[in-house]
Amino acid sequence: MATLLYRLGRFSFRRRGRIAALWLLLLTLLGVGAAGLMGPTSDKFSMPGTESQRALDDLDRQFPQAGGATGTIVVAAPEGEKLSPAAVAPLVKEASGIDGVTAAMDPFQAGSVSQDGRYALIQVQFDEAADEVTDEQKSAYEAVGADAEGLRIEHGGEVMGGEVEVGSTEALGVLVAAVVLVVTFGSLVAAGMTLLNALIGVAVGMAGLFSLTGVIELTSTAPILALMLGLAVGIDYSLFITSRYRQYLAEGLEPEEAAGRATGTAGSAVVFAGATVVIALAGLSVVGIPFLSVMGLAAAGTVAVAVLVALTLLPAFLSFAGDRILPRKQRRAGRKPAEESVAAEGFGFTWGRLVTRLRVPLLVVGILGLGALALPAQDMRMALPDAGTAAEGSPAREAYDLTSEGFGEGFNGRLIAVVNGEDARSTGAAAEKATALIKDTDGILAVAPPQLNEQGTTALLAVIPEAGPTAVATEDAVHDIRDRVADIEGADIALTGATALGIDVSEKLADALPVYLLLVVGLSFLLLMLVFRSVLVPLKAALGFLLTVGATFGITVALFQEGHLAGLVGVDTPGPLVSFLPILLIGILFGLAMDYEVFLVSRMREDFVHGADPQAAMVSGMGHNARVVTAAALIMTSVFGGFVLMDDPIIKSIGFALAVGVVIDAFVVRMALVPAVMSLLGRAAWWLPGPVDKALPDLDIEGEKLNRRLDAETRDETPVPV
Repeated sequence: MATLLYRLGRFSFRRRGRIAALWLLLLTLLGVGAAGLMGPTSDKFSMPGTESQRALDDLDRQFPQAGGATGTIVVAAPEGEKLSPAAVAPLVKEASGIDGVTAAMDPFQAGSVSQDGRYALIQVQFDEAADEVTDEQKSAYEAVGADAEGLRIEHGGEVMGGEVEVGSTEALGVLVAAVVLVVTFGSLVAAGMTLLNALIGVAVGMAGLFSLTGVIELTSTAPILALMLGLAVGIDYSLFITSRYRQYLAEGLEPEEAAGRATGTAGSAVVFAGATVVIALAGLSVVGIPFLSVMGLAAAGTVAVAVLVALTLLPAFLSFAGDRILPRKQRRAGRKPAEESVAAEGFGFTWGRLVTRLRVPLLVVGILGLGALALPAQDMRMALPDAGTAAEGSPAREAYDLTSEGFGEGFNGRLIAVVNGEDARSTGAAAEKATALIKDTDGILAVAPPQLNEQGTTALLAVIPEAGPTAVATEDAVHDIRDRVADIEGADIALTGATALGIDVSEKLADALPVYLLLVVGLSFLLLMLVFRSVLVPLKAALGFLLTVGATFGITVALFQEGHLAGLVGVDTPGPLVSFLPILLIGILFGLAMDYEVFLVSRMREDFVHGADPQAAMVSGMGHNARVVTAAALIMTSVFGGFVLMDDPIIKSIGFALAVGVVIDAFVVRMALVPAVMSLLGRAAWWLPGPVDKALPDLDIEGEKLNRRLDAETRDETPVPV
């Protein structure tokens, strides 16, 4: 593979104009496609195979008028006063007149007025699903009661769900990344070129993604996740190749040869690292949850584009940059020939020798420390987000809080029992029995009278729990209701609604989490055994990954769920983690962890294969790559950290968890525990049974074969002195 990439790097370097033009043409075409074909994103979560999804599907067939989006307009009178039918009637009429609204229920007729008479809920039923409600309809809905005097009116419900927007806060992460690149390279040209290369890759990936939204339904978080990963890995991959290119230039190689070797060696590691991220993200499809599969595939696509851009467009940019890729001092001094080049020993060499002396204390402190950070993870709870965790001041949050104030939190987590019978008689009898059993269930506040479809074969029971949508008591009540109504004869009864669907999603993801973690860890072991031709190196990497995941989960639970220091990241209401965060985090961190593992350990193996002592090889690997890995980790952390500043709780938690995970994996596991273990194992680290060694293909990730061939060709071309 290294030889193929070497040729690709030299070709791109020579044909810089054509390569750059091709990428710009592709970007233009995809940009035009995105502008013309882009469709709306969705916040709809479907969960095939669950009771709640089955009930929703039955509603679409048997009771279509109840299958559309719902809205809840919360009305409150001034403190000490009561609402009157005359004051609320104009609001009901105004809501009923909105295009696409099939019904708006008068709270005095529906019985949705608080006991003290101060609060009322106007239930609004749309004929379309939430993701199909137009912006004009939403605006009209939010405008209901704008002219009402003396009343507080808030608008909530499913119809208030909106797309997550990328704002200026994410630019801070890119700005920090630019500063890190300037410090690392000591050259504005090198930093700017690396950043520009990554941004073009992200632009191509995002344009392609948005071009598909017209035919593929994307959740609103999928493009944000794709942007987050595309930026982070795009900058890192360009950084790795550019750093190796500068190293070869400093050793006296000609620019085209340096570009070829950099693409062949560092580019091979980029291909492997990118492939692991793509495989892990695409592997989310095995969970069997459509929205999670789409998120994983969307992000995998942007990562794949980032790899292609780094391997082709970057060598072209290097050709345009020339010697300006080097710091000004080095350009003035001139590049030394390879035989005169002596690598200056920086902090990486010093740190490597220090780790050799303190390897046992480092291992003990590191493992115990990460284990302690992981402790809160044992109390981790997962749920789909609700309006109660939305940003303070947002319309959805204001409606949630006002509803809780007037009626209790349970009114924000309504459940729907769907009763399907063969005829009106059996449906009515089953609905009556179900109502009695549900009312007698612990944690249930009330059950509304059944609503029947025109044929009388399907009945809806609105169930109000006592606690909020994500409370443990509500989860227990859902399971109890399902157990109680399972034996009712004459009809099929299923529990659904946003709350029940969220519980089903979380449970399915929780069941899939250990399987997916085992799959990822097993995959990492096999891949690293192929790369490093060792048994203990991949075992150490897999165990280090588990430490990273555990500590990251623990810290995220402590802040977002338990509320410790939550104000530092702008979390005003702690709650369960977003149900798909843990499994998504495992997939992404796996790829990034393997990224750093390859770049650090490949140099150790390269020196060991060339005859270096195991301890010297470890120190050399740290010395040559610690600076680049540190810069890459800082860039990733800053990019992910930029998304923590967003108001959306889902994106905030994903950005925070990824930023923390990168810090832990790069600086604790890979920069401390990995060299300590390598030093402790010594020569045994590279042991591989003979039969296994013969069976495994040689991927030549670190370009060992390529370097040997090129060195041999150089010796053959050297004139023999007469």
